[in-house]
Formats: sequence, C-alpha cells, structure tokens
Amino acid sequence: MIHRYELNGYRIVLDVYSGSVHVVDEVAYDMIGLYEERGPEGALAGIREKYPDLSEEEARECLSDIEALKEEGTLFSEDEYRDRAFDFKARNTNVKALCLHVAHTCNLNCEYCFAAQGKFHGKEALMSFEVGKAALDFLVKNSGRHVNLEVDFFGGEPLMNFGVVKRLVAYARSIEKDAGKNFRFTLTTNGVGIDDDVIEFANRECHNVVLSLDGRKEIHDASRSDYAGRGSYDRIVPKFKKLVEARGGKGYYMRGTFTHRNPDFTKDVFHMADLGFTELSMEPVVSPPGTPYALTEQDLPVILEQYEILAKEMLLREQEGRPFTFYHYMLDLNHGPCIYKRIAGCGSGTEYYAVTPTGDLYPCHQFVGDEKYRMGNVWDGVTNTELRDEFKLCNVYARPECADCWAKLYCSGGCAANACHATGSIRGVYDYGCRLFRKRIECAIMLKAAEAELGLGGDESEDCGGDCADCLTEANL
Repeated sequence: MIHRYELNGYRIVLDVYSGSVHVVDEVAYDMIGLYEERGPEGALAGIREKYPDLSEEEARECLSDIEALKEEGTLFSEDEYRDRAFDFKARNTNVKALCLHVAHTCNLNCEYCFAAQGKFHGKEALMSFEVGKAALDFLVKNSGRHVNLEVDFFGGEPLMNFGVVKRLVAYARSIEKDAGKNFRFTLTTNGVGIDDDVIEFANRECHNVVLSLDGRKEIHDASRSDYAGRGSYDRIVPKFKKLVEARGGKGYYMRGTFTHRNPDFTKDVFHMADLGFTELSMEPVVSPPGTPYALTEQDLPVILEQYEILAKEMLLREQEGRPFTFYHYMLDLNHGPCIYKRIAGCGSGTEYYAVTPTGDLYPCHQFVGDEKYRMGNVWDGVTNTELRDEFKLCNVYARPECADCWAKLYCSGGCAANACHATGSIRGVYDYGCRLFRKRIECAIMLKAAEAELGLGGDESEDCGGDCADCLTEANL
C-alpha cells in the first residue's frame, strides 16, 4: 500500500508497511500512481501518453528506479504484520504508567471539560496520601521488568491537593532505588495555583509539566473561566512564563484545546509561540454533537487548511531561527516507535490506568466515572479481567474500518476512549478524528522532507520509556 500526496511544493510517496518516504519529481510521482493502477507496462504506456516529450529511455529509467525500490522493500511493500504471530490475547499487561487523579475538584469552570468541571460526574474528592501510596505500590508490584515508571498528577486540578502530591513524590523517591525503578512524574495543571513552591518542586521532581492554555486571551477566557465567570488568562500566563523560564530546558507542554469557537486555531498556536513558549500542543475538542463548542462538518475544511498553514509557518520560523515544536508533528522516520507500539497503541486498560481519589482503576482518564469501565482498585489489582481482555484486543488490525487506511500504523487504530464515545465500542472508529489525524501526518511528513532538503531539524519521537525489548518479549512478538 502506498499513499501519494502533494503539499507545499513537495510530491510525497509514503510506502505504508515499510514506512519509507520518497520525495519525487512530477514524472516519478505520476508513474508510481500509474504503476499501482496498471502495473509496469501500463505505467510505461501511460506516462508516455501524459508526457509526450519524455523519451522512451527516460521513461524506462524511471520505471527501473521504481522496480528497484520495490525489490529492496521500500515501495509497494507487503503487509508483514497482519499474518505474523501477534497473539494479542497474550498481550503484555505489566503496568508502566498511572494517571493519579489526586483531585476531583477544580478552581476553574471550563465549558468543554470532559471531566464535568473536574468531578468526573461524581462528588468532589481529594486523594489521600494512603490511597496514593497504595497506587504507587500497585505500580511497582505490577510493573514487571519495566524500569521507567510514569506517573501523571491529574485532576480536576492537582494543585488543589499539592501537599499530597509532594508526599507521594517523596515516598516514590524513597522506594525506587531498592525496587530497581525510576519514577518519572508529570504535573498537569491549569496554572491558577502555581507559586514559587510549585515551580521549585516541579522543576526539581517532574520529568514533564503540562500547562493548559488555549491561546489568545479572548479565546482562552471564553472557555476557561472560574465559577464567577472571570477569565483566567491574565492570572496564569505570567506564572507559566516564570515556570518555563526557571525550568531550564526541561520538558514541558503548553496544551490547548480548540473548539467550534476557534477552528482557526493556528492563530492561538502562533500566539503561544510569540509569548515565548516553544513546546506546543493544540487538541481538537471531543464532545457530544449539538453543544455550542462541538466541532462541526462545516469546521472540517477550515481545520484541515489550518494544519497546512501551521506546518508551513513552522518551517518558515525554523529557517528564521525561531522554531517551536508541535506535538502532533513530532515524528521519527528513522528509528521508531517499534512495530508493537505502532500496532497496539497507548496501552490503556493493559499497561496504563487512571486511579480515582478512592483508589478505583479505570482504563484511562477519559473513562473515569463510567461504572461499566471500572477495572478494579489499587489494593486488589485488576479484577475485571474480562474488560482487560477487551482492551488487549484494541489494535489496528481489530478495526475493519482501518484495513485500507494508509495512516493506520501511525495512529494504531486511534483512541479507544474517543471511539467508545463516538460509536459505543472501544474498537470502533471516530471518523472525524481520523480525518484530522491523516492531515496531521501528511503535514508532519512534509515537514520532515523539507527539513531534510534544507538541512534543518532532526528526528523527534515521543519517548516510550526505553522498555521496548520488554514489550516485544512479553507480547510474544
């Protein structure tokens, strides 16, 4: 399977199963398409018909190049993965990440909050140190050979329970050496509670910090206000600037959400970049249709165009020496991720769990509050093994809709939570999200092609924790 497209003056051919990317001229681009449709002789005849000034020798040379790439396995390669011994029923269930909901309460009242203003459709609650300690013990006990263990302090707003966060980190540090583990903490915050103590702690202890900002003041304040209806932009931006400046190059992300209010979201991305933030993410809202902020079919062409605008502007700024990173355009075309991750996805419900303030386990934060997806608790472990077995089977080959999709080995079949909310099944497909994802990958690949041509940038990928050998061995791949 191949995917051909043109973007920003580049003619790109992606070979889906080998992952090879070819940037070609106009004749080769058309001939590859003809080859796919008609075979070698048909391609030869078709290209001479389309380009009458092309000599027989030139046409055959192009055809020879195509067949050489096919022979070496980088063009029209076969799917080697579908029929291999991927026993997903035996999929690794050693846990390597937890999302600790230390606070089911929030000091903001964001209109699009999937967590029902931080309460996750339940009562306000704060996680006790005892519950959090049990969660960390559960993680260590069930982590197998994973060394790097990820813990995200989440909410609601986790800084509303900051004292417990600090105690839990201190406890983890006290046990990690003897356990042979390395805890890597992330703090996700709306910024209202940031002070000097939070900054010092986060920059000392947190591998990453996720900071919620929706971009322009008028956009941010319209969605992210407090219970008195006051926007939060003016309160949080100076705090975010201070934290990032003090962070000294350590990992962070400005994480925004765009809605029907701002399908022209690039203006918000560029605004954050102009504020001096260089690690950026902007996510499409996922919400029930009919809400005033839900994305519509009419928004779709605007959003797709915005992704192209974003990629072109990123390339321009990189050439000017003022680059920034966009999360969805981070792509490593040379080294990974491993095929297991590309097929199986994020590991929700198998290797990753969300923990509520009362210690209940859910497949991920987006399922919290839905009783039928409660999987157990931090004391007894996973007791709903039937549900875990369902999540084991969440992979790109379990979704018939993905069979002919060129992007399937980049999205791994997509987000199980989004699929569930859109279709009622964790093995469904969220079509709107798929269309956005495909455009993002096209833009990301174009950026890599342009950077290679111009001698800019380098390969980027999300760090999986360095435990790929464990994944491959324990999944019997």
